[in-house]
Amino acid sequence: MQVPPFSLDQQLSDIGHQLETAASKVLRSGHYIGGKEVDDFEKSFAASVCVPYAIGCNSGTDALILALRALDIGPGDEVLTPSFSFFATAEAISNVGAKPVFIDIDPKNFLINTGLIEKAITSATKAILPVHLFGCPVDMDVIVSIAKKNRLKIIEDCAQAAGSYWRGKPVGGIGDIGCFSFFPTKNLGAAGDGGAVTTHDPEIAQRVREIAVHGMPRRYFHTNLGYNSRLDALQAAILSVKLPMLSDWVKKRQAIALRYQKLLKGIPGLEMPGDSINDQDLCGHSWNQFVVKIKGNNLSKKLDREEIFDHQENNLSDSTYRDWLKEELSKNGVNTIIYYPIPIHLQPIYQEIGYKDCKLPFTEKVSHQVLSLPIFPELTLDKQDYVVNQIRNLLLV
Repeated sequence: MQVPPFSLDQQLSDIGHQLETAASKVLRSGHYIGGKEVDDFEKSFAASVCVPYAIGCNSGTDALILALRALDIGPGDEVLTPSFSFFATAEAISNVGAKPVFIDIDPKNFLINTGLIEKAITSATKAILPVHLFGCPVDMDVIVSIAKKNRLKIIEDCAQAAGSYWRGKPVGGIGDIGCFSFFPTKNLGAAGDGGAVTTHDPEIAQRVREIAVHGMPRRYFHTNLGYNSRLDALQAAILSVKLPMLSDWVKKRQAIALRYQKLLKGIPGLEMPGDSINDQDLCGHSWNQFVVKIKGNNLSKKLDREEIFDHQENNLSDSTYRDWLKEELSKNGVNTIIYYPIPIHLQPIYQEIGYKDCKLPFTEKVSHQVLSLPIFPELTLDKQDYVVNQIRNLLLV
């Protein structure tokens, strides 16, 4: 049996006719940039996030850059954010000329450790950029409180969190700006790249719109140095088909995650993400990823196999066990992914530009432990059982 980490082809087989109809309508219209499809999607998406404004753009990365620029964040400014995230989170900050100041994570939930934020604030700090990683929302009560106290802006990185909630509020509608990605494997995915910026503030919305179209509030009249970052009509039409299904898809992801937690409970050396959620009534996790931690110190007594102990090292790192498990699962048809093997601050470019002394012990430790198991709305019970049985066969020796 083969179990992929995600399955876009299965989703296509379920709603392919609707997607083809929507795409064909756009193609036959001859209008591919802007227009009714984009307007309709932006209105619907804004409503889903409980904000008055949503601006479609080219990608989640562009959404972050547009948000930073709309808040006039640039050279000399600092933005507090985690290093344990997709590279674009920090890359966007650097690309506008600001400095990412990395905050360590809470190892239980992979999210920015809110208890460390205030200690990192300086006179140059302009914003906090929390990442709702893997679909798990950050404690936005604490983030909002710190931001208000220190007069900072909040930019929510919601790239992996469409459909997530905090205290009943959709993420992306709690801070000053929300940034979403519609990369195909996201909870709400396009048939290519796409993104959106959400906000309650009409001035921010207008500024984002202008920057995304060459700094142009009206045709051939440029008040800003912007660039080209637009969500095209074809992607908007596809997203409009999918948006009404998002809530149901998230519920299916939640059911799969809950079942993983029950079936994998008690396996030595495997720590599940369930403990990361303090209160299910507060935290509406959308489970874009189901990420477990593989801990070598708990496995070393169980696993005494030549393929692991080829070199007879006494202190093999967690990544040795994690990588071994990933490889063995792959041999048996279970495809897993590591998000993320190298934290941003340890990436070569950030080591070159002044982060060699940056130490984030928990971020660095979990990067050697994390392994993302297959999770997508179309994952069948028999395939999930197969994943679980393969893990149990390998770890319960």
